[in-house]
Amino acid sequence: MDQGDAVPLAELWEERRFLLDVARWMLGDPGSAESVVDEAYRRWYGLSGAARRQIAVPRSWLARTVGGICLGRLALPTAEHAAFALRAFGMAPGTVADIVGRTEPELAELAARARQLLQSRRTRSTPPHQHDTVVRAVRRACVTENGDLLTSLLCPDVTAFFDGGGKIRAPTGPVHGSGPVADNLLTLLARRPHTTLTTHSVNGRTGLVARYGRQVTAVISVDVASDRVAQFWVMLNPDKLRRWNQSVSATIPGSPRRRRSSPG
Repeated sequence: MDQGDAVPLAELWEERRFLLDVARWMLGDPGSAESVVDEAYRRWYGLSGAARRQIAVPRSWLARTVGGICLGRLALPTAEHAAFALRAFGMAPGTVADIVGRTEPELAELAARARQLLQSRRTRSTPPHQHDTVVRAVRRACVTENGDLLTSLLCPDVTAFFDGGGKIRAPTGPVHGSGPVADNLLTLLARRPHTTLTTHSVNGRTGLVARYGRQVTAVISVDVASDRVAQFWVMLNPDKLRRWNQSVSATIPGSPRRRRSSPG
């Protein structure tokens, strides 16, 4: 896992919005644009970690990939149209062929192992009021960008899992240890205009919900052992967040008791 994989939520969601705009412009179909952008992210995760690190501007690479996928789906009437589209995305004629055939990363096994670990962690029960106190303190540390406070709230062997579903540029594996986990969370939840972080019920326990504007961009379940966090599960998958955006967009940020149940 690269500690540098973490990117502020605002940048991640602006990136995805930009890629969707590119695909809609080329295809004229919002539904097709979604599938094109998902495919672009699959190809990103199909690269090795070393290959991803060599890409100086991931957003530009993803935009060129989106353009290549769109070109592959269009029945272009003229060579001039194809040449225009290639120039628009800064692509050499061979680029489209070069990027075809990337495979989707196999994240299912990781997710299964993570959920098993989550269940085993929860056998160390923590009273609800103590759990709530710890999560509120974590929120305060993230909002104030206080790395020392956040680190002090984590178990030394804390683990964070980031589930982007291969559809957003999120960290690609589990992060272990209080220092690395704190660094990744502070980067992901960095203060940006229109970005907020509130407490909310997540799977029956107090967790964290991040929004960019009115859109839910991350849902974080928190597993507390005694008085420290033992595990974070950070949901970033746009597909799984749709239900959150449908069901909690009208709620007022604040108390986790405003809504006792939450989308899966």
